[in-house]
Amino acid sequence: MNDLTPFDVASNRHPSTDTLTSLLAELGNIPVVTDPTIVRRRSRDFFWYSPVLNDQLNGKSADLIVTPRDEADIIRVAAACARHRVPLTVRAGGTGNYGQAVPLAGGVLLDITALDTIEWIRPGQIRVGAGAKMNAIDAATQPSGYELRMHPSTKRTATIGGFVAGGSGGIGSINYGGLRERGNILAARVVTMEPEPRIIELRGDAAQKINRAYGTTGIITALEMPLAPAWPWIDVVVAFDDFMAAVEFGHAAALADGIVKKLLAPITWPLPSYFGALKSCCPEGKSILIAMIAEPSLESFRNLLGGRGTITLEMPTDDGPSKVPLYEYTWNHTTLQVLKSDRTVTYLQCLYPHDRLLQKVEEMRTMFPDEVLQHLEFIRFNGQLTCSGLPVVRYSDAERLNEIIRLHEAHEVHIANPHVYTVEDGSRYKRVDVDQLGFKHEVDPYGLLNPGKMRSFVAER
Repeated sequence: MNDLTPFDVASNRHPSTDTLTSLLAELGNIPVVTDPTIVRRRSRDFFWYSPVLNDQLNGKSADLIVTPRDEADIIRVAAACARHRVPLTVRAGGTGNYGQAVPLAGGVLLDITALDTIEWIRPGQIRVGAGAKMNAIDAATQPSGYELRMHPSTKRTATIGGFVAGGSGGIGSINYGGLRERGNILAARVVTMEPEPRIIELRGDAAQKINRAYGTTGIITALEMPLAPAWPWIDVVVAFDDFMAAVEFGHAAALADGIVKKLLAPITWPLPSYFGALKSCCPEGKSILIAMIAEPSLESFRNLLGGRGTITLEMPTDDGPSKVPLYEYTWNHTTLQVLKSDRTVTYLQCLYPHDRLLQKVEEMRTMFPDEVLQHLEFIRFNGQLTCSGLPVVRYSDAERLNEIIRLHEAHEVHIANPHVYTVEDGSRYKRVDVDQLGFKHEVDPYGLLNPGKMRSFVAER
């Protein structure tokens, strides 16, 4: 194809068989999967957390999977897709919840998990391939006394590239905030989607152009990330008679700067009743606080608790093979634990105002006592301590879900909607960052990268 016609996602047409045949011929010996069953299975993520997205995205699939072995393969794939106007969606661990890696119009699913080489480790920094698993990164850095600043609850299967492209924060955000905070992404190397692809190195603030853009603003091949001191972490569960007591203690522990922590998650009853192997640590009718505390701070944590709650579990964090670390009951895993036995629920993503935090948590709890089951994660956001809420919602229909969202926002609790698949609609600000939109025009002029996920973008070529 020699004209400058952009790809039209609105047509929702997959590339023709002839186009795909020509594309495959150009890929040479780069590994490819065309088995429809495998392609369909790996074109999915965890969008089924949302009944709304499940209706919209179920059945969406790529036409083939391409598994590059290195950056040179990626350049070759990008060039061929640009020449033939074939859509390309980057996939790594596939642990997203909003269809970030689900192709809307077929084409190539680019599996980057082979790009897992650690280029170097320095004090407080690492440069690594985008396909490296986050638990493997920590295993490599911990012997020198460092670990990643933050990770999602899917750490054992998630990749660093997928986390940066589709995530926002997680375990560790109590100390460092989200990925959007300055200094939490040091640099990114990306390949452009053009007939003659370029390699662009984004450093400092410029690296935010690829953060939470769902792979629409370039193919990430390598990242430089900051590291934090690696402590011997202790998993702790504390039981409370009342959810607000768990929240108030979590708030006090979050403000206790001398207590080194990585996770503070208050969770209301009856959610702990769904926690499988952890149920023995979750007394009937009790709300809990799940925490990760540095071993030297454990005594101070106990002293702060006093008689406000009862510690039901203390054990070293272990996320090795065949283990279930405590963090896999927090963040998005809280909802997953419930979904394992009750597929009628869904969830929300909330951000509470830092200056009225406890007041607003109590308001939402009172407004939706049985319909929205509270689960909070203490975080830092724009330099302030607050909570991200990931409540489990008893779903009835989309109309009621939207009403619940509206009521939260009317009470100044912001929602990052997890029931939509575009970058803009899933943002708390309901828009895409101007730098990201402009960068997409520069690196993807035909609109081939994960088309349909950045609705503000209109191809100019």
